[in-house]
Amino acid sequence: MTITNNPAKPAKISESRIRPPLHLFPGDLHAIQISQLTGFTKNTISHYLNEISIHLPQICNYQSPSLGEIEIDEFYVGVRRIKGQRGHSARNKTIVFGIFKHNGKVYIEIVPDCKGKTLQEVIRGRISLDKVIHSDGWRGYHGLVERGYKKHFRVNHLENQSSNSLSHINCIESFWSYVKTCLMNCSDMNPATFYLYLKETELRFKHRNKNMYNLMRKISKLKSLF
Repeated sequence: MTITNNPAKPAKISESRIRPPLHLFPGDLHAIQISQLTGFTKNTISHYLNEISIHLPQICNYQSPSLGEIEIDEFYVGVRRIKGQRGHSARNKTIVFGIFKHNGKVYIEIVPDCKGKTLQEVIRGRISLDKVIHSDGWRGYHGLVERGYKKHFRVNHLENQSSNSLSHINCIESFWSYVKTCLMNCSDMNPATFYLYLKETELRFKHRNKNMYNLMRKISKLKSLF
């Protein structure tokens, strides 16, 4: 979806009339494209795209993973790399922390830095102590075992080995590739609404094999958008 800043609020549309646009919302089309296909004005479509996007983080957070084996990792989003700055020292990049459950569920959150205190605060709030956690060797994950996560296994990418022969973070790395592809397809994304776009990407990934039209209807009814 393309999210605008403050589109004027149009008159409410009946549920029967909004069904065609709802079918197109999951297709990741721009407001102009949906407007041309449905006959609604661009302003009307922009308004409802915004309303849906604003409520997506609540849906994502409610569906966040908490059970089973879990992979954790960080992802850096930025327009360009600054010369001399790499990896965890890269500046002017948005840092996204991800938690991936092995049944395909994922949760992402923008964090201010990759320090242990920051990352582990998110981990403690989202993952119970009895779960199996897989991560890379980043120092921000040091001390998880001492904090009660006894089943924490780490992958050392530099040495191509891990503390457990079955440990890996391939799933969440595949998700980051999915996010990167989505970002490349949205060159006119508004930085002010970047968080909403990330949460939309998270939701699309979770429901990639499901009918998102039904989810859009649930959101519209739950929030009385239409």
